[in-house]
Amino acid sequence: MQRRNLLLALASTAVPFTAMAAAPMVEIWKDPNCGCCQDWVKHLNKSGLATRVHDEGNAAARTRLGVPAKLGSCHTGLVGGYAIEGHVPAREVQRLLKEKPKAVGLAVPGMPVGSPGMDGPAYGDQRDPYDVLLVLADGSTRIYQSYR
Repeated sequence: MQRRNLLLALASTAVPFTAMAAAPMVEIWKDPNCGCCQDWVKHLNKSGLATRVHDEGNAAARTRLGVPAKLGSCHTGLVGGYAIEGHVPAREVQRLLKEKPKAVGLAVPGMPVGSPGMDGPAYGDQRDPYDVLLVLADGSTRIYQSYR
């Protein structure tokens, strides 16, 4: 009887099978000394995305993945065949993976204060408006999501 109770107790605390499915892996290239990049990685992890970080800079990765330099930021990612440039919120990454548009990926050019990774106490709760851009194969963009 004790064994049965133990098995029932273990089964009630087990992680559901669907939660065991592998989280999407975001491969990230960044500068080894960039704190905001590391904060963005933490944001992704807290949102259920797995990460693999390469501390070797991101210019080569940005070029290789087809993100125009004018859309550049301090880190570049790759997930599900899509480029992720800059401080893109995890919910937009997850939306991209769900919708699967024909695109190179997403970009948040520059480093807008208030975006994930640029939103810590050092920024005094300041929130600048910014857009998450869908980057198309020809280098053009359209607004994927606005944050105001």
